[in-house]
Amino acid sequence: MNQEVKKSPSIDSVVESFDPTTMSVASSAEQENRSNHWEVRTQEQAYAFLSDKEVAIENRYGKRIDLVELTDNPKDRSMFINENPEVGSNPNRNKQHGFFFTADNCIGCHACEAACSEKNENPAHIAFRSVGYVEGGSYPDYKRMNISMACNHCDDPVCLKGCPTRAYTKHAEYGAVLQDPETCFGCGYCTWVCPYNAPQLDPEKGRVSKCNMCVDRLEVGLKPACVSACVGNALDFGVIENTPENREQCKTKIPGFPDPEITHPNIRFQQTKTLPNELNRTDSMPVKYHKDKNGDYQPVIDQKAGKEKQWNFTKLNSRENPLVLFTLFAQAAIGSFAIAFIGALAGIEALVQFRHSDMFLPLTILSLFMTAFALLMSVTHLGKPMRFYRGFNNLRYSPMAREGFGLAMFALGCGLMALFLLPTNTWVVEMCKQVVNLDITQFLAPATARSAQTFAGMFALVAGSGGLYYMNKCYQIKARPFWHHLQTATAFVGNSLSLGAIVAGLVIIITLTVQDAEPELLTQTLTIIGSVFLFGLLLEALGLIKHNHDMNRSDNEGGAAHYIQQTTFGKTYWFRNILLALNVALTASILLAGATMELSSTLYLFWLVCVLSCIVTALIGRALFYILVIPTTMPGAFFWKNKSFEQHARDIGLADNPATGVSPHCH
Repeated sequence: MNQEVKKSPSIDSVVESFDPTTMSVASSAEQENRSNHWEVRTQEQAYAFLSDKEVAIENRYGKRIDLVELTDNPKDRSMFINENPEVGSNPNRNKQHGFFFTADNCIGCHACEAACSEKNENPAHIAFRSVGYVEGGSYPDYKRMNISMACNHCDDPVCLKGCPTRAYTKHAEYGAVLQDPETCFGCGYCTWVCPYNAPQLDPEKGRVSKCNMCVDRLEVGLKPACVSACVGNALDFGVIENTPENREQCKTKIPGFPDPEITHPNIRFQQTKTLPNELNRTDSMPVKYHKDKNGDYQPVIDQKAGKEKQWNFTKLNSRENPLVLFTLFAQAAIGSFAIAFIGALAGIEALVQFRHSDMFLPLTILSLFMTAFALLMSVTHLGKPMRFYRGFNNLRYSPMAREGFGLAMFALGCGLMALFLLPTNTWVVEMCKQVVNLDITQFLAPATARSAQTFAGMFALVAGSGGLYYMNKCYQIKARPFWHHLQTATAFVGNSLSLGAIVAGLVIIITLTVQDAEPELLTQTLTIIGSVFLFGLLLEALGLIKHNHDMNRSDNEGGAAHYIQQTTFGKTYWFRNILLALNVALTASILLAGATMELSSTLYLFWLVCVLSCIVTALIGRALFYILVIPTTMPGAFFWKNKSFEQHARDIGLADNPATGVSPHCH
């Protein structure tokens, strides 16, 4: 474990410090044989020490609080904090701990932020704990509620399951969810799936880090640094479900806090003061909170930007551009190979003839290169691109790891198919004989090669389908309702069919034309490829209709993202939709008239218009997909964790001052 805390300096002189067990002053000589994970500072106040209470067997979610029974490790296992093998003296070290936040007491002084950043030596643009606000009412009864939030060390940590590198670990010691920045390669997927802004991606270092529960302090009986620094007694810490002294509530919800059912977070709240029925965020997020009949605050759309529709084409450009190319190229590669291979297996005359032609090898190689380019784009998106190989470490849980593995296996299948196609490709066989005087058929007989081609093709097909499935699963994130919808799957599969039909159709039509195929065969091929193309467009269009219907009736962050889509990018959004609808109509008209239309330059011109229209709509749609999503995130402040202020600071140059706390978009 690599905790980002300094190793305590050696003590040459006698230093008075509190004994965390007896609460008495002890000399350094007396402490010499005790755990030295953290130097207990002089005159540490009584409230900084953990209390030893009786604890329940299970928490309110039915999870065991005593975690040592869930592991084979002994109770005295070392956490190797700062490479120290000693075991702490905390009697409750194997029980699930958590934070307790009393909103009534928080004055918004940010002392907890400062203490956390000081202990972890964070730069100005990174904060493991941050304080946001919600406010509402009218003068003179205007109220604000502050919310201090860090990692909640959840019972069901989605960051751990999502991380492809296995940088996260859920420990039996304190129930801490710890992350190793040195293992992380900076994909940022954990920042997508976490509803609480806990993992922090540092674009300068190209890696993620997060709250470590101050386990070094816990080992010697001290509360986390943020809790010890709280001047208003708003933060407390201890074994979960233990209500601190002088508290009367132990709730799992508070206005602005995401649904606890997503991760079962280990944080409890108290908020007894009366608040207005509607609370606004002080950041630019178009979300506010309205009290329902049960007294709980639910997110609703806050139309801060008005209803004016705009283009904002320039804002389609984002740091997620590599992922736009990654998904589109990978889907096109899978689709193009699948259309040609499945069509031949199905006995379609034109595709059977194409598979046995010399041009099936170039199509296979093209699919391989497109997949390789897609994977390269995904690697360039990483904060640490040279650590890409760690992306397969968590195949047990991570959909991102499985997505990458599926695409890598698809590329391997295409490579094997290309290899087995060599002995049956007349161009290659003749070239080898003429150039190097080598007959490659002696290494692999054509009959055997054809059987191997079928095996390799089936392998590539299964792997590609798996990669596409887990590509969809990567975005089915509860913390991002705009993505967590059927439309993500219909867009991915639809693009795979439509873009794949473009690539496969181009190669197949050129091949049949060069081979002087009969016009009837060319017409049949255009009809088949065009039908797949149309089906992909229809699938994408139906998904968009369903998405628009659901998001217009949604009051959560998904509806807020759709509100931005219809206003900030309203004209761009409708341009894409109208272009898609016209493309569907034109493609359907061509197919309906295909039996009577002659093969001419006019027909090919119509198909060219459809192809270009499809590419434009796919690029716009995928760019909108990435930049619009609003997570179920914690409220920010006027400046801190406020995306509009961050962009404003970049626009005017204020972000060039490191003290502003605004990081660059890339490392």
